[in-house]
Amino acid sequence: MRKTALEFTARGKAGVCDLGEPPELEPTQILLETQYSGVTNGTERHALLSEHGFGGGRFPSRHGYQHVGKVVAAGGDVTRYRPGDWVFYGAYVGHNGWNVANEDGLLVKLPAGIDRKYCALFGVAGVALRSVRRMGVGQGDNVWVAGQGPIGHFVTQAARAAGARVTVTDMFEKRLNAARQCGAQVVLNGADESAGKLLQQGGPYDYIYDCCSAEALLFDVHKAKLLARGGTIGMMAVRDRVCYPWGLLHGTEGRIETSCHFDTDDLRVLLFLYQQGLVTVEPMVSHFVSVDEAPGMYDMLARNAKDLLGIIFDWTESR
Repeated sequence: MRKTALEFTARGKAGVCDLGEPPELEPTQILLETQYSGVTNGTERHALLSEHGFGGGRFPSRHGYQHVGKVVAAGGDVTRYRPGDWVFYGAYVGHNGWNVANEDGLLVKLPAGIDRKYCALFGVAGVALRSVRRMGVGQGDNVWVAGQGPIGHFVTQAARAAGARVTVTDMFEKRLNAARQCGAQVVLNGADESAGKLLQQGGPYDYIYDCCSAEALLFDVHKAKLLARGGTIGMMAVRDRVCYPWGLLHGTEGRIETSCHFDTDDLRVLLFLYQQGLVTVEPMVSHFVSVDEAPGMYDMLARNAKDLLGIIFDWTESR
């Protein structure tokens, strides 16, 4: 078991610190040995660079909420988990070689028969799924997802799983190819001159998800009349503030919502969709590397390298 953790040591810099020995377990706690952990590109980049209030400018600090681990010990009152079980753990504790979790914490047991390493991105997938569930996307709805980073990618898949017709846009072919592999019906490169006209032809949209944080997006939506009457705009990308033209909602009786979290029921549904092949993770994983390479990955993240999609750290190599 690795007794180290990842931490941000200064603005734009990441390193490794000593985590020490696990404490003695309380009766309702379990000890998890981390096998894989996933980077939350948006949140962790914001904290790494002290953007949008994340991290509060304090260093060192630890961020992240996506661990896949094995149960190695359980307290005497634990009934749902036993040593040898695999779980996804979604608490905001950073990337650690081990974690102590309460039995009723943000956990879901991972069964045999699935590729568990990809479950290391169940956190971002859970945020996306929760947004689709909360905002009520359903069969036959017309959905546009602007931006195909990790959150946008999983919003697309969750909306497809709900039975919606999904159009996606992005500027990078790597991301668009992943969307095609995962079943988006219409895939448009936002850099193409024809993209705007094709978006209008496919609209209006019952749901428009902002997963790109382009400042002009809501004004463009209003100008092109892309939001259907009574439609919803889902603000998924982090911003300091949101500005929109009054007529965007006044004329459509639409609404703006945001969703940033997930719970154990979202994890339950996500695991079911993953087992059924209705949500897949592999197409959007760009880097699967040893945790020893983490500082270099964060350096790329700080530079906003466009070839980064899903990043998974492997903790199982040489200790």
